[in-house]
Amino acid sequence: MINCYCLCHFYFLNRVNCSFYFKIGACRHGDRCSRLHNKPTFSQTIALLNIYRNPQNTAQSADGLRCAVSDVEMQEHYDEFFEEVFTEMEEKYGEVEEMNVCDNLGDHLVGNVYVKFRREEDAEKAVMDLNNRWFNGQPIHAELSPVTDFREACCRQYEMGECTRGGFCNFMHLKPISRELRRELYGRRRKRHRSRSRSRERRSRSRDRGDRGDRGGRGGRDRERRRSRDRERSGRF
Repeated sequence: MINCYCLCHFYFLNRVNCSFYFKIGACRHGDRCSRLHNKPTFSQTIALLNIYRNPQNTAQSADGLRCAVSDVEMQEHYDEFFEEVFTEMEEKYGEVEEMNVCDNLGDHLVGNVYVKFRREEDAEKAVMDLNNRWFNGQPIHAELSPVTDFREACCRQYEMGECTRGGFCNFMHLKPISRELRRELYGRRRKRHRSRSRSRERRSRSRDRGDRGDRGGRGGRDRERRRSRDRERSGRF
């Protein structure tokens, strides 16, 4: 008779991977999911779980009634949050390729921030440090995320304004920042890249001139030696 332990062990070893966790780094079933959540041991992307709080969802007055937050106020609040986190990530840990914030309402996605670094080493360093820090009165829970292609993780219907599931969709509803902030943050990075490229070009040109100078110097010395030998043969100085 096969005991329960053997059956459970066989079931665990033969579970298939959870496609939702693989695509979006989160699953609505959490640890209760019947499929495997293979957490990466290295990745360019980190997830800061439930860290962004949309004021339109949380604002309340002293008597418990909902407070109206205008779209303009909400966008200003979000841009300030985004800039603060983006700048902190780049200054402390390394170059950020992409950062996205979920606007979903489901517990597994609400307020999640995904930061994709250029280097995996920077992502690992960020996770180790951030799990010892607090933000906005709450401890930060950071982890490496399997998400590297956000096009696969996003809800395409939401991007076209056609998602019928609303905030409880299981795919990412990414909250956009203002155009001005996007130009400022990502334009700053492009300027740094252009500056590095120009520096590399200047160093390369300098090396080329040095090589040509060396070749010219050697050629001049060779010619002088040949002239000296010719003069010696002909008895001239």
